[in-house]
Amino acid sequence: MAHRIELTVRFNELDPYNHVNHAAYITYLEVARTEALEACGIPIVGIAESGFQLVITKIEVRYVAAAGAGDRLTVTTELATNRRASSVWKQRVYRGDELLIDGDVTIAVTDLDGRPTRPPDWLFPAMEALAPGAPDLSGPLG
Repeated sequence: MAHRIELTVRFNELDPYNHVNHAAYITYLEVARTEALEACGIPIVGIAESGFQLVITKIEVRYVAAAGAGDRLTVTTELATNRRASSVWKQRVYRGDELLIDGDVTIAVTDLDGRPTRPPDWLFPAMEALAPGAPDLSGPLG
């Protein structure tokens, strides 16, 4: 099931037009993925301590509408697909029910030197908690 977090737009994330800068949305997606992994019991530090990294290889984002200062946003994160050594994450940013950003993030598993490798046996099964139809991990926002 999609994991959800809430964020409030801060002044330093705005562009000269008083909209959230496009690059800030990428940070929102990163924060949401990290918190989703933590909710599955997969701390980023733990992955590195196991000798692996999750490396972004592709980000596709469709900007639908702009957010502004003080807006309260919800970022959803869901595992779309798991492959042998990579995964695709579907992430969206909303203001209320209004979709602002629709994104797909492809992540590969590498060793600590950046070479592609198969993930540890425990990683992908733990990530399945973020797949469609899995129980809610988001707490009161879910």
